[in-house]
Amino acid sequence: MKLPTLQRRSNAHTSLRGPTKGQRQNARSPAAPWAWAGWGSCLGALCALLLFAPAQWLADAVASQSKGLVQLAQARGTVWNGSARLLFTGGEGSQDISALPERVQWTLRPAWSGLHIGLLAECCTPQVLQVSVSPRWAGMRLDLADAQSTWPAQLLSGLGAPWNTLQAQGRLQLQSQALSLEWNAGRMQIAGSAELQALDMGSRLSTLRPMGSYRLRLTGGSNAILVLDTLEGALQLSGRGQWVGARLRFSGEASATAEREAALSNLLNIIGRRNGLRSTIQLG
Repeated sequence: MKLPTLQRRSNAHTSLRGPTKGQRQNARSPAAPWAWAGWGSCLGALCALLLFAPAQWLADAVASQSKGLVQLAQARGTVWNGSARLLFTGGEGSQDISALPERVQWTLRPAWSGLHIGLLAECCTPQVLQVSVSPRWAGMRLDLADAQSTWPAQLLSGLGAPWNTLQAQGRLQLQSQALSLEWNAGRMQIAGSAELQALDMGSRLSTLRPMGSYRLRLTGGSNAILVLDTLEGALQLSGRGQWVGARLRFSGEASATAEREAALSNLLNIIGRRNGLRSTIQLG
């Protein structure tokens, strides 16, 4: 006769302790699928945002980092695959603007080491320019794959003084070999080499066209060297420079033959300190 009493006491004790672990899990289980669905939706939205981020975001970043000197106008596509008109300007408040005749296309691909960039402009690059950007503890490193390209010299006019005054005309042929630039704690290290040929150059400051063709050679190392010489022409340019930290120190000379002095006089006055048929050039 006592057994029923014990059973009733056991049931009463169980009710005082509340639901068992199994009962609590069963009570929560109906909400679990909805929680996972919510997390999945958020993750999917984030992935979609990253994959289809508009190209204008990249254009805004380029303008901000270059302080307005380089701009990607009328950007289309996404951050990862897009195109835009490439503009050069004299910076904030400047009225000087120059642009490529055709749109520039790009691809961005993230990697463990940083970011791989591909650039193609039908007017200027016979093949895609490949650039790798890698972050460093106190800076960054930029590697350019060996390439050749040709650009209109008129682009320089958009960079402000003194290019907006010179209004250069001609072709700029760029060739690089194992070229890399690394910025670290305010210092710049250059490795590899590059050569820029300025061909059939002219200027609105001279009636002589072309004035000549010129070559700039960059050789990297512990102290990177920049050398300027003349390939041909009535305007003779020469000089030599060296990077100290992130600053270029350059000394050069511009001169004209006696029979061409009148046609090149205005240009010699702008290029440097005038001394007869010669002008001295000092940078840094």
